[in-house]
Amino acid sequence: MKIPKRFLFASVLFTALTANANSKELALTINIPQLNVAEYHSPYLAVWVESEARKSTQIAIWYDVNMADNEGQEWLKDIRQWWRRGGRSLELPYDGLTSATKGPGSHQINIDLNADNLKALTPGNYKLRIEAAREVGGRELIELPLTLPLDTSILPISKSGKSELGEISLSLLNKEL
Repeated sequence: MKIPKRFLFASVLFTALTANANSKELALTINIPQLNVAEYHSPYLAVWVESEARKSTQIAIWYDVNMADNEGQEWLKDIRQWWRRGGRSLELPYDGLTSATKGPGSHQINIDLNADNLKALTPGNYKLRIEAAREVGGRELIELPLTLPLDTSILPISKSGKSELGEISLSLLNKEL
């Protein structure tokens, strides 16, 4: 029996969409606004998942990794909440976590929930925290609620900053079909 092509296409499309819906990868989009200031410096930025007991699991840290004598690490304590919640205990640069600062625009961080550090998280309520601090500028912290196991029906979620951060959104990672 020959299966019509339209049914084969529908089956392949359904399989691809279902696989994406069951995805364990998230896209965190961070918009850094262009500020009209006399002296602009790209912000240092930290992203982490925090449990209700305030235990932190690190996702990303952006800072000036190219400064001589690792001087860029000296200013990480300006990302105050992150620093207090576990940043100071990290040995930097941390492979797969650390990258250079980013300028104005839209930047994406892929979050693999199957990564060892995230897979170890117990079911419950968490906060995805994004904190930015800028030299000769301000500091801002944005929190997005996150419940594990992940309920994809709440995605995408977003929140906008007021100064150092623009719109922050969390969605399923779009993969090519």
